[in-house]
Parts: sequence; C-alpha cells; structure tokens
Amino acid sequence: MGLVDIAVLGRVSVTELAGAAIGRSIGFAAITLAMGVSTGLEPLAAQALGARNPDRAWLGLVATVKTVLALWLPLMLLAYLTTSALGPLGASPEIVSRAKDYLLTQAPGLGLTVVFLAGKTFLQAHGITRPALVASIAANVVNVVVCNLLVRGDDFLALLGMPRLGLPAFGAWGAGVAFSIAEVVLVLIVARAVWVLRPVNAKGEVSARRILAIGLPVGLQMLAEYGVFGLATLMVARFGAEAVSAHQIALSYASFTYMGALGIGGATAVRVGHAVGSGTSARRRGLVGIASGAAFMSLGALLFAVAPVFLMRLFTEDRGVISLGVQLLTIAALFQLFDGVQTVAGGALRGAGDVRFPFVATVLAHWLVGFPLAMLFGFTLGYGVRGIWWGLTSGLVAISAALSLRFLALSRRVMAEV
Repeated sequence: MGLVDIAVLGRVSVTELAGAAIGRSIGFAAITLAMGVSTGLEPLAAQALGARNPDRAWLGLVATVKTVLALWLPLMLLAYLTTSALGPLGASPEIVSRAKDYLLTQAPGLGLTVVFLAGKTFLQAHGITRPALVASIAANVVNVVVCNLLVRGDDFLALLGMPRLGLPAFGAWGAGVAFSIAEVVLVLIVARAVWVLRPVNAKGEVSARRILAIGLPVGLQMLAEYGVFGLATLMVARFGAEAVSAHQIALSYASFTYMGALGIGGATAVRVGHAVGSGTSARRRGLVGIASGAAFMSLGALLFAVAPVFLMRLFTEDRGVISLGVQLLTIAALFQLFDGVQTVAGGALRGAGDVRFPFVATVLAHWLVGFPLAMLFGFTLGYGVRGIWWGLTSGLVAISAALSLRFLALSRRVMAEV
C-alpha cells in the first residue's frame, strides 16, 4: 500500500509526495511501539502452542489487542506534535502542511494496523498464513482504486474514460484516507479467521503487564530502528522536495522487499517458539531462517543493482528525482542483505523469548554507529542524501552481526519458555 501511495502521489506533485512521505514516516515511527507489542505475541503464542496450550495463546491475543488499542491514541497525539519540529528542521510550509494532512487521515488506519498485526501473529503461531495474504491482496485492490480516486479526483475518472463528476483532487489528504479505508478491509478478513480459532471457555489469564514485558522491548527495538530512518527522512527534508521524493521512492522499494524478510522472520520466530515450547533444540530452525532471509533479500539487491532507472521511472518523470533515486537504489542493493539477516535473526531471538538484547543492540548499532555516521557523511563531509544512506547502512551491518552472533550463542543449548 505504501508503494501505491508513492506511485500515485509521485505522478501528481513532488510537494504532495514529499509531504505524505514525511507524514507517513512520522506516523509509522510513532506507532512502532504498538506494532512491537503486537509482534511480541509471537513467542507467547508459539511457545504456548508448542506446549499444547491453545487457551494461553488465545488469552495472549485478547490481552495484546486491548493493550495496543490503549497505546494507539497517545502515540498518534505524540506523532502530530512532532510535526511542529518540521519547520525548524528546514522543511517548507507546503511540505509541513501536506505532512499534517496525511498524518491525520492515516491515524485511524494505523490503529487498525496494530490490531491486524496481532491477529496475523496469532494465526502465524497456528501455521495459518492464507487469511493475512488474502486480506492484504483485498486491501491493496481497495487502496489502488480509492487512492487514485481521492488523490487525482476527476483526472482519474477521465483516465478511465468516465465522465467528470466534479470530484476534487485531495492529494496527500486523500492518500491517508485511502490507507485507513483499506485497513478496515484488512482487519475484517483476518478477524473472521481468528474468530474461528477461539477456544470455548478459555481458562487462565494473561495480563497486560505480561504482554508489555515481552512486547515493549520488541516495540522499543522497532522504534529505535524505524526512528532512525524516520529522523533521516526529516534530515533529508533540508535538501528540498526532490531529495525527499527520491529518498522516499528508494526507501519504499527497500521497505517492499523488506516485507519478504519480515515474513521469513515471523515464520522463523514461530518455528523457534514451537521448538522452545516442546523442549527441543531451535538452532537448525533459526539458522535455516536466517539463511533464507539473506537469500531472499539478495534477489531484491540484484534487481536494485541492474534496473534502478526503470524502477524510478515507474514512480516519477522528474529527472532530478530519478537521478538521485538511482544512486540511492544502488546503495540499497548493498544494505538489503544486512537488513534481511538482522530481521530474521531478530525473529529467531523473539521466538526464543530473548527480546531485551535485540533492543539494546539495535539502539547501539543505529544510534551510536549508523546515525552519527549518517550525519558525518551527509552534512559534515557534504555527501548529502547519499551520505545519510551510507551511514544508515553501517548501522545495519552492525546490528546484523550482533543479532546473528547472539542467536548462535543462545542456541547452543535448549532454551526455556518465557
């Protein structure tokens, strides 16, 4: 859905694209804490099912949904307050206005996103992945139509050969509304599949405190990672709308391939969690997952390396944006591999219930290595957006090594349940 937003807005206006890109980055950076809590259900549910205790998995889901919904509103308020810093950071008033528009209208969708993630995680623990896939396809179809209609207005109707109805073009605001509408579809389909698996008269209790104990470190880890990329987007705003647009298109491609690694990471978390719950070794399952993640991401790296111009032209005809975006995709071809390894290694550690080390390692790698180098290369040495990307890549190299070595150390023995 992010790729659709970028593609539609990129054909309308560089300013609309830049504003929506920043609004999207701020919104997702804020909601990552709740997303992490949703993902934190992985070890609890997988290990419960590995120990043949489906009631505990269901109660964990219920507690997780309640917790993430309680987190959603304050996180969205914090995200909106963050936009007040855009002006002092060098963003133009036009970009700031579009960023606020997109952030406001995508906020309801972000609340639904964390509910979807909790449901998807619960289904994954049961080895059921088709409902989430069907939901994603349906949501994307809805988003393509609604996003084009609201962003382009009558111009989209004319493109389809339909009569003009006086529908205005809402730009970034319309893209945010389309995202939220699509998320409704996403949640309804997954909720139906989850409801079928509910146990009758589930016994026991999983407290919100337990959910937060597992999920908060995961959320803080995600916040540390997404936060550094979100802050990088704000820093890029100082170089103008063209730079933000090129950055966002390249980052959207990298995020798209990252979804594959994220899926493999989720599968690895479930496989490792089942092994831990049943009292068997999880080493082979984790290593197979890490290798699979690296292999998958190598395909994206190859595509970015051989066809960057083609990929950029799918989103924009602006020559300045294309030229800079090609350079960023070349860098992305390298960091794809390390991003895949760190994502799946993190999943393996989540499945084992090890959530604190990945958080600390992520903070150190991204904020004490990646971000300082991004500022050094980007501003002090004058490499601009390319320098920022090289700095972020160094952070990914560091975290991929740390998480992989951590799993190798832990998996030498049979691990205990959380």
